[in-house]
Amino acid sequence: MRVEAVLGDLTAQEVDAVVNAANAALAGGGGVDGAIHRAAGAADLRAACAALGGCATGDAKATPGFRLPARWIIHAVGPRYRDGLHREADLLASCYRRALEVADELGARSVAFPAISTGIYGYPPDEAAQIAVDTVRTTTTGVELVRLVAFDQATLARYERLLSS
Repeated sequence: MRVEAVLGDLTAQEVDAVVNAANAALAGGGGVDGAIHRAAGAADLRAACAALGGCATGDAKATPGFRLPARWIIHAVGPRYRDGLHREADLLASCYRRALEVADELGARSVAFPAISTGIYGYPPDEAAQIAVDTVRTTTTGVELVRLVAFDQATLARYERLLSS
């Protein structure tokens, strides 16, 4: 599997599947989640998410991509960071692993990820990037390309540093 980091708009990625940093209700929200809902078509995506009945923290579920260039949206629910002592690292790693497993089940060969849980959920960015890179590199699926999409230069620099080591 090839892993790359780019600076850009997750909703514009031309990949088979994009991963949404979702909430457990799959109800849309702010940040990446809100941007994906707006770009995909909020009404259609809300209806598809409602049919899934929510998603547990650390898990992932898929919907069509609707108006996105990506065929699918994989909704992964990351943990809210408290203090690092409440299985946050395991749950965050599980998000990346489960998203890749769901992508594999769908037949997706390329997947774009945001920096899950680093926004309003408060995960420390350096630790989150390390978990993302380590988990993606050690998860075996048929996915051929994983693109880590950074929303800012600092996140891109973290990914590039980790990917070059």
